[in-house]
Amino acid sequence: MIRLGAMGDILHALPAITALRLAHPAWKIDWAVDPRWQALLSSRVERDEPSEFIASQRYASRPVVDVLHWVDTRAWRRDPFCRKTVREILGLRADLGEAQYDAVLDMQGAIRSAVVSRLTGCGRVTGLESPREALARWFYSERIETRTEHVVDQGFELASAIAGDLLPATAPLLPVDEEAEKWREQLLKAGSKEPIVLINPGAGWGAKRWPASRYRSVAKYLAASGLRVLINAGPGEDGLAREVADCGSAKVSVVQCDLAQLIALARHIALMIAGDTGPLHLACALGKPVIGIYGPTDPARNGPYRMPAGAACVVLRSPEIRRDHRRLDAPEAGLLTIEPEDVMDAALPLLAENYNQDL
Repeated sequence: MIRLGAMGDILHALPAITALRLAHPAWKIDWAVDPRWQALLSSRVERDEPSEFIASQRYASRPVVDVLHWVDTRAWRRDPFCRKTVREILGLRADLGEAQYDAVLDMQGAIRSAVVSRLTGCGRVTGLESPREALARWFYSERIETRTEHVVDQGFELASAIAGDLLPATAPLLPVDEEAEKWREQLLKAGSKEPIVLINPGAGWGAKRWPASRYRSVAKYLAASGLRVLINAGPGEDGLAREVADCGSAKVSVVQCDLAQLIALARHIALMIAGDTGPLHLACALGKPVIGIYGPTDPARNGPYRMPAGAACVVLRSPEIRRDHRRLDAPEAGLLTIEPEDVMDAALPLLAENYNQDL
């Protein structure tokens, strides 16, 4: 399985691979991934070198995959000809070839993921007929023309081709990290006991980012409604998170956590509010109610995906917005037509419908 990143994309691929695991529990299923995202697949790191694999039996700490192959393309691009990069790439090729895979599934559809697929030496490499980067299709021995629009459903189609049978819609299994769970327990003990709303104001680029002042208005309203509001500070987003939290309420605070801790925290929230970001899709993967504030990305393809037995997902998006994946700095014009009141009106009914006291 190849899906190097990023966070939301791995979470979109994980339901299909979980379904494959449940359908074929005896199969050996490995995953090539950027080491930044390994916590989505395993809570234990047993090797220091990204080029070497991590092997363990399947436990709660690693419920789906057997072996992780680390593919640190970001570091390799920074210094492509240094000794460490060359050593890691050669080590990766050796590890992949040694595994003697019967099938390789590229769920990324990029040239870099397609190249990794061929490093395996496997004769059966399956990918999309129309991948994100068109050149990638020429690396595949088997191309699947998907009929569905959402990337999660496309993942089920791709994995079904490997399984030989139609895989059912399946909620993903995420690892349990004991240290992260202890951190979460301490965090929740230290604050008030009201239901928790987690707000993630950041986004991958500016066009997807709803203004901080509007998130702040929503946070203030929810706190006044008797809820505890945590503002997630992603990497490099401390200032943004503090700006949102600065609403004059003791029930609103910033939380800084790593990915394993974010997973542990998200298991115990009553609602997630965010744009098209990894934390939004994490909450969906865990079956939590979400409000997605969408701009130029198309929720029909990349929106919150309601998992089997999962809570409702509400998407707010102007009908005038057109799909646009250019990484522009300014918020998309249609995104600015979404007012704080729109989010407030959606939030309390979602909480009333889905929250239970056992969270």
